[in-house]
Amino acid sequence: MMEHLPVLVVIIPLIGAYTSLVGGWVDRRYAFPIAFINILTQFTAALLLTVRVMQEGVVRYNLGDWLPPWGIEYVVDRLNIYVLLILLFLSLLCCAYSKRSIGMEIEERKHTGFYTIFLLLVAGVTGITVTGDIFNLYVFLEISSLAAYTLVSSGRGGKGLVAGFNYLVMGSVSACFILLGIGHLYMLTGTLNMADLARVLPPLYTSTTLHTAFVFFIVGLSIKTALFPLHLWLPDAYTHAPSTVSALLSTVVSKMGVYATIRILFSVFTVEFVVGYFPVMEFLSWLAAIAIIAGSLLAIAQRDLKRMLAYSSVGQMGYILLGVGMVNQLAMTGGILHMLNHAVMKGCLFMVAGAFIFRTGFRRIDDLKGMGKRMPWTSAALVIGALSMIGIPPTVGFMSKWYLALGAIEAGQWVFLAVILASSLLSAVYFWRLLEYVYFREGEGGVEGGTGDVPLPMLIPMLVLAAACLLFGIFVSIPLSLIDPVAESLLGGV
Repeated sequence: MMEHLPVLVVIIPLIGAYTSLVGGWVDRRYAFPIAFINILTQFTAALLLTVRVMQEGVVRYNLGDWLPPWGIEYVVDRLNIYVLLILLFLSLLCCAYSKRSIGMEIEERKHTGFYTIFLLLVAGVTGITVTGDIFNLYVFLEISSLAAYTLVSSGRGGKGLVAGFNYLVMGSVSACFILLGIGHLYMLTGTLNMADLARVLPPLYTSTTLHTAFVFFIVGLSIKTALFPLHLWLPDAYTHAPSTVSALLSTVVSKMGVYATIRILFSVFTVEFVVGYFPVMEFLSWLAAIAIIAGSLLAIAQRDLKRMLAYSSVGQMGYILLGVGMVNQLAMTGGILHMLNHAVMKGCLFMVAGAFIFRTGFRRIDDLKGMGKRMPWTSAALVIGALSMIGIPPTVGFMSKWYLALGAIEAGQWVFLAVILASSLLSAVYFWRLLEYVYFREGEGGVEGGTGDVPLPMLIPMLVLAAACLLFGIFVSIPLSLIDPVAESLLGGV
């Protein structure tokens, strides 16, 4: 069984999607426990796989015993096991949160379909993470994307349907660019295996076909990661999706694009190409810096809580790509660390937003007056998430910004250091406004839907993520034990 763990983590949610659909046909109440048990089993398998990777190093699995490059190979190393644990941990918490939250946002007749699509999305992002075949990565990218479009449009209102359609259009454009990039690589090399591509590409670094393929990948993946100014699909998708889906998009789906970008830049094209032959990393860093400031400024202008968090995510993606773009170990460590930190911070905050909507029906920041007294535990989670986003020690947000700042100093990029500091101040502006309404302004009249915190299935995942914002900040050595070797390996000693 241990030998087959790389493929089991992908197969389990695929089987679960079918089982959830059949079980839901028998009784809608079966769909949730089937989905939750499947993701829990998958997360357990990922933990066992982590132990194996830490003991043995890189784990390889050949599907159907077909040897690469002809067969599809699954490869699990420290980078993708780190990403896999983040994705499955957040998927598990989002699934638990959904038990009560979807009741008011999604029609009951759609609940079975919701959990079926949820598991297909998890299968897609898991496949992206473990595959060592670039076309197989594209297939899983489309599985997860199609599932995400459907989940965004699954709410009761028509705005979610429009947001899902816009997401579909932008996602399809992104997919076309990525597929064109894959086609050019295959035309040039005759192979789709990532390790084989990294081996055969160096003599072809001056090829125009290779440069064209690289540009296609950069544009396509920039849309997937919502890098400014290609972020246009993100605000509406995050805002109008059901609250569980918003949390899932910001923590799980956003990471698949970032992971794919890192993997293709450094494991396929290699650091030698992206620094020496097609020097795009400085341009990527400047785009990321612009995204950080633009996302923060746009967040300040918002009055809808979920929309504010959505624009904030545009800036947060910029932090990760800024760390990648500076191409030094400290910055890369900060960028990869921020994948975890952003997941726990933004997952917590979107769950808080969903809790306010569930209990009160309010979405606007102005309507949240006095919620600190009426929903104390939810508001406490909001405080911890907000302090993490600002970067107050000892939260997780401080640690990744610290490494990014050190990386900027090492690279001699004082402008990027100023961007990191400025963005923290801008984050303080829009989160302080939110906290002021929640804690320091009295509410007018009663609260719709009653008072008090949300049910435990919603409250516990929220508090777990709030605790993670502190624990991974204080005990940052735990994720760094995986990240430090990954950063060094990706950069190849640069």
